[in-house]
Amino acid sequence: MTVTGAPRTGVTLRLLDKADKEIVRLDRAVLGAFYKFQHDFRRNPDAGGFDLKQLEGHDRLWSARVNREWRALMIRLGGDDWLLVSVKHRSHVHKNLDRFNYGINHITGAIEYVDLQVVEESVLRRELTPPAAPAPAPTPATAPVPAVEPVRPGQPGQPLFAAYSDEQLADLGVAQPLIPIVRKLTTDDELLGLAEYAPRHTGEVLLRLRDGVPYDAVMEQVTAPVAVIEPDENLDTDDWQAAVDRSQTVVITDDESLQSILEEGDFGRWKIFLHPTQEKLVHRRYSGPARVGGGPGTGKTIVALHRVCHLVRHLPPGRNKPVLFTTFNRNLAADLRARLLSLGGPEVLARVDIAHVDQLATRIVSEADPGNAKRRIDDAAALREWRELLVEAGENRWSAEFLSDEWNQVILGQAVTSRSDYFTARRAGRGRSVTRAERAGIWQLAERFTQRLETKGLETHRQVAERAARLEMARKARIDRISEEREERGGLDNLHVEAGSGAWLRYRYRHIVVDEAQDLSAAHWKMLRAMAPTAPDDIFLVGDTHQRIYDNQVTLGSLGVHIRGRSSRLTLSYRTTREILRDAIRVLGDADYDDLDGGADTLAGYRSVLHGLTPSLRGARSWDEEMDLVVEQLRAWHDVPRESTAICVPTNDMVTQLADRLARRGITPTEITAEGPRGDQGVHIGTMYRFKGLEYRCLIIAGVAEGLVPRASVDAWEHTDPSRYERELHRARSLLFVAATRARDALAITWHGEPSRFLAPLLPPR
Repeated sequence: MTVTGAPRTGVTLRLLDKADKEIVRLDRAVLGAFYKFQHDFRRNPDAGGFDLKQLEGHDRLWSARVNREWRALMIRLGGDDWLLVSVKHRSHVHKNLDRFNYGINHITGAIEYVDLQVVEESVLRRELTPPAAPAPAPTPATAPVPAVEPVRPGQPGQPLFAAYSDEQLADLGVAQPLIPIVRKLTTDDELLGLAEYAPRHTGEVLLRLRDGVPYDAVMEQVTAPVAVIEPDENLDTDDWQAAVDRSQTVVITDDESLQSILEEGDFGRWKIFLHPTQEKLVHRRYSGPARVGGGPGTGKTIVALHRVCHLVRHLPPGRNKPVLFTTFNRNLAADLRARLLSLGGPEVLARVDIAHVDQLATRIVSEADPGNAKRRIDDAAALREWRELLVEAGENRWSAEFLSDEWNQVILGQAVTSRSDYFTARRAGRGRSVTRAERAGIWQLAERFTQRLETKGLETHRQVAERAARLEMARKARIDRISEEREERGGLDNLHVEAGSGAWLRYRYRHIVVDEAQDLSAAHWKMLRAMAPTAPDDIFLVGDTHQRIYDNQVTLGSLGVHIRGRSSRLTLSYRTTREILRDAIRVLGDADYDDLDGGADTLAGYRSVLHGLTPSLRGARSWDEEMDLVVEQLRAWHDVPRESTAICVPTNDMVTQLADRLARRGITPTEITAEGPRGDQGVHIGTMYRFKGLEYRCLIIAGVAEGLVPRASVDAWEHTDPSRYERELHRARSLLFVAATRARDALAITWHGEPSRFLAPLLPPR
């Protein structure tokens, strides 16, 4: 006999994927009641206050009181094992009970729950009533721009999936109760409405088919990896305990873990509910370096974080840090540290070395030269030094910009250390060809420039990276030589050699995981390649060349990082709405982007299931008037917390001026620096470069004017250095693309004078 109110043992409450999205949208008072409900239910589900009852006509679906107006719907898996699938107003619980459909998918073996009425309403109302979002300010003279879609099966007004039979859809794992609704879909908006509420696997299958992926390819790429039986076998669809282990669920063990899932946004969900495609990438064993690509918001960084945890959990016991987790800049490295601690806890963090790649290079160089007191300068300061050198030398064969790029991209980028090596160095992507005699002249100037910096006690980050690469490559050569000698001795160590070296030389890391891989230089990659042995699971990198905002173009295969055959791509954005995504992609135009290994990368199939309002586009006559537009837009978002809104601009001067304007209008500004936002309160303001890796509910991109985006100086290279001209346009487009995709719910773009040429696809014809 159970005593009412007494704590019970063995009670398990689980949360089904997508139920959390419904719960987090509840009013704060209802959400508070839900927290209390789940806490008390885990202690004793028999307490009378829950009014626990089985729904009529359902053998496993039960409801329980959350408060006077709201009830929780739960599937009873067996005994005291409960799966929470929804929280609904009591008026919606006992009507049309046939709408609640749940079962075990006969292909994936996972538990699926669908409220057919909610799905049908979402599909029917999709184009008429998009979800509530903070309303952007009016957009005069701006018309909605139709989406550019890839060629797919189906004609306008015709069913989208008429080419596939019910049996084919079921064989792909589409939830069978949804197939009649799938048959009615005629527009992409209706499809996205279905995908938002359908089980994840169903949504991914349908989106891939709609993107024109052949049926057999969807079967191979999407369904086969998660199928639990062979096609000719039968699955036990009554074994719910086995099914729960194959499902996207989480056991609620304490209030804090649930609060983390519900209140940390996408990261909170991704800590638990990895998409099967992402999970496969995380747990796969690779025979060598592997790459994961994908557009903004597809979860690349989340995959990298989970991959780090996976690698650490398969390490032998120890106190060292054999896993390196690195990225391009300091802000992102600090964010990765905080996220990894949240995801894996201090036990995982203790086995991982987290450092941004220039910090890592500095550490290597400091080990070799601890007394180095040189002052570090950036690329802009180095370019000024080049100009002064050319003036002093009376040299006019090459511009300072050309020589700076040649020095950075070829000489330092490829760790070229001698004149003869420079004669044979690859110059792919440099555009202008140079003769052997010209190379001799360039090398002589590069030597003079290096000596100039040495005399002044200066060095650049690229110089440090190049030196670190040479040091690590030399270290690797010593390790390999010792290993070869050991093999010749039948596996015995040479104690005299090892003692004389002062240390037992080993590779610094067993595994290396790289985030934002597209921004690393060739020297960085040479350094990283030398830091870990060539072995399975040695290097795992995530990145997207559409987001490359620094002039570092590399071909990984030529640097010893061979990813051919081990590249994957994520296509579904979880961050931003389809409307924002559509306009962001149009900013990129028809430019070509590489895949980090000499091939082409694409955003084909990249899309979002989130729906919202069209971005706002507004122009002003002057920067002063534009700043007033920004203030007006922020006031229109009065119901959004200020720290969830941000403004990015092209220059530091504009940051200062805009911060001053906001402060005078009673709006607190917080500048984003190289170390991150200066405070927790107020609207975040920074240059576009500062927004890499950040995310906001509402975002304004201001100053998107011709002459600023891209900057006016870029056009000077159109005829003198066409290759550099194209690269700079690529960078400017990518920078605007990155900025636009930081917005989650609402995006506003403003300019003064002439709008940027990149906005032409978003504006009506003149």
